[in-house]
Amino acid sequence: MTIDALPTSTPSAEGIDAAGVEAFLDGLESTPGVEPHSIVLVRHGSVVTQGWWAPYSADRVHLLYSLSKSFTSTAVAFAVDEGLLGLDDTVLSHFPELDADVTDPRSRSMRVRDVLAMSSGHRAEALGRALEADPADLVRGFLLTPPEADPGSVFAYNQPCTYAVAAIVQRASGLSLTEYLRPRLFEPLGIGEASWQRDDSGREIGFSGLHAQTEAVALLGQLWLRRGMWQGRQLLPASYVDEATRVQVANPDEPNADWSQGYGFQFWMARHGWRGDGAYGQFCVVLPEHDVVLALTGQTVDMQAVLDLAWQHLLPAFEGPGDAAADDALARRTAALGLAPLEDDAGAAELRAASFVPTSSSEQPTLTLVGLTDEGSSWRVLLHEGDDVLEAEVVLGAWTVTDALAVTAGRRGAALHVDVVFVETPHRLHLVLDAGAAEVRWETTPLHAPALRQLRAPRDGETSPL
Repeated sequence: MTIDALPTSTPSAEGIDAAGVEAFLDGLESTPGVEPHSIVLVRHGSVVTQGWWAPYSADRVHLLYSLSKSFTSTAVAFAVDEGLLGLDDTVLSHFPELDADVTDPRSRSMRVRDVLAMSSGHRAEALGRALEADPADLVRGFLLTPPEADPGSVFAYNQPCTYAVAAIVQRASGLSLTEYLRPRLFEPLGIGEASWQRDDSGREIGFSGLHAQTEAVALLGQLWLRRGMWQGRQLLPASYVDEATRVQVANPDEPNADWSQGYGFQFWMARHGWRGDGAYGQFCVVLPEHDVVLALTGQTVDMQAVLDLAWQHLLPAFEGPGDAAADDALARRTAALGLAPLEDDAGAAELRAASFVPTSSSEQPTLTLVGLTDEGSSWRVLLHEGDDVLEAEVVLGAWTVTDALAVTAGRRGAALHVDVVFVETPHRLHLVLDAGAAEVRWETTPLHAPALRQLRAPRDGETSPL
């Protein structure tokens, strides 16, 4: 796949040693607990490396989790430029129907710039408290959860902050975030499919839930690297970009080195450059000093390890000079990327059609039954959630892809091991089927999808609980 909005080049032509990029790939693939899904590397405005680890693919969207926040900040930039809101507006001023309910002076004084910078005055994540205060209207619940400190004075990573500013954009524009961004961002940059999770109120949630292709992440980073300029047009106000990508609030107590360098407007400052990121390894890393954008998707709980690998291998590679032989080796490598399927023990017992009941330790409580059926020419696994059934073909020792699922299986002794990858998300479900029982374990636990059928990009009008 090519990114039509950006030219392609070779690493050495852009002053990059491709051997260092390949060493970065080696590190991603060999570090325990890190599972890469895609990479797009852009330098001097040209794509120099891109690849997807099958069964993930370039044409698929991927759940970005909190990297969605950087797209929300982009929507705010447009709304500020169009006069729909101001950074010094109070949040409450955009919800006048709540004026009588919100009596706490700190809640009343909270500004748009405060919530953009995760400095609402709350000292800890307030999502649970806000939902408890009002399960039906998260903005109201947030404003009814009094901050412990003055807005603008302390940092706390806080989902309702982003939700509130996303709700302001949606109210002021009369459009959902995706509808608002389509003609302003997606179409000018050539970003294709994108969809955003909605809550039961019908709002797109802003702080998470955006599904988009890896190229969208790279294009967003390139727009911000160019301070809002795109192909001769100033799409975003440069003044907003400059504010959003500098420290708005200090956060020295964050435990990881690249999370303790300060926070901007829905962007993290880092030891090198700045970035948007999302749970389990979704990254948009912008390195102005190297004129580089790095877009990554994957699955890990050790996101610092991914950045450490980037600093270790990519920063020296950006010093070049590189050569054609290393370029060619990297191109061959990225063309053949893939996640290993499960191995099959050829001496194991034959497959038999059967049903398996999840054990009491199952990590997916909605899963009520796992079926294995013989269709004559193929085997299929059926995941039952009450009346809902997800179904996919199973081939031993290989991957099969059905809709938003990829499945691999292998026999180990009497047990059949099945991995189900939800390829529009970072997540992989491990099943061990034996003697009528199913052991069910997540590699990484989904954050917003209580049902397996929700582990894909949302369709028009779909909502799901937070």
